[in-house]
Amino acid sequence: MKYRNLGKSGLKVSEISLGSWLTYGTAVEQETANACIARAFELGINFFDTSNAYNNGEGERALGSALKQFKRSDYVLSTKVFFPMGEGANDRGLSRKHIREQCDASLERLGVEYVDVYFCHRYDETTPLEETLVALNDLVSAGKILYAAVSEWTADQISDAVRISKDLGLRPLVSNQPIYNLFERYIERAVLPVSQETGIGQVVFSPLAGGVLTGKYKPGQQLPANSRGADDSVNFIVKSYLRDDVLTTVQNLAAYAQTLGISVAQLAIAWTLRQPGVSTALIGASRASQLEENVKAVDVELSTLHIDAIERILEPTRDFSPLR
Repeated sequence: MKYRNLGKSGLKVSEISLGSWLTYGTAVEQETANACIARAFELGINFFDTSNAYNNGEGERALGSALKQFKRSDYVLSTKVFFPMGEGANDRGLSRKHIREQCDASLERLGVEYVDVYFCHRYDETTPLEETLVALNDLVSAGKILYAAVSEWTADQISDAVRISKDLGLRPLVSNQPIYNLFERYIERAVLPVSQETGIGQVVFSPLAGGVLTGKYKPGQQLPANSRGADDSVNFIVKSYLRDDVLTTVQNLAAYAQTLGISVAQLAIAWTLRQPGVSTALIGASRASQLEENVKAVDVELSTLHIDAIERILEPTRDFSPLR
């Protein structure tokens, strides 16, 4: 495994990190989650991500339970706040009240005294940004979180947060967590440049496009049984990739990856890691074998010629975007 600093902070995270969205606390039994996380440790992964909103707190409970076998100082743990956690008017968003209460609830579910990185899961238009940033800074002062971060914020929102933090003398944000993969590249336009300028590192999620960039879905063929794509309850983002033109492009990428002696999943992850603003690629795994294959991406070096070849393969789906 290789490690990078999270933005301009001194915190070092593994280039491959492990998340629990749609897996731990939901689709994967605890015993399987424990085995995956234990294998992740053996492979050098030190960064584990979850959210209070993942299965209404069950993702945190499952991850916290699996991490109990390890020393707290040996891993980096992150969770998030924003999405509704109840029916009350204050059970959502980024108000001081919701942030404080949900941080305490997350710590209890995770079974830890602090989290390393606390992400604002989305931007809250209904709460003054100053209130949110001061509340996060207070959590750092209280020792409940070590670093504050955001997820899926725009370049302007990040810039505003950086400016306000400087004006108020608050600790700086260290990270943004956006979607980023071969098909979803909106952060390249403005988010990456602004983040690099202000010292914010990217923890990119869905580098394999919800499993599509493993090549297991074939154009014109029935979706594999028990796959994420065949599950009607799965997030619409995953479903949006299941188009014949996208799947054909994935097969062409797989053929190119084969000429390099790697899998298409390794190619896709290495492609995200080639961005200097990316600190880590956040993957999901329901089997140890998936981790063992994906971590090999850290040793894949893509030259300019390789990147150009990949861009040519992507040309037919250049205008495709599941979110924008």
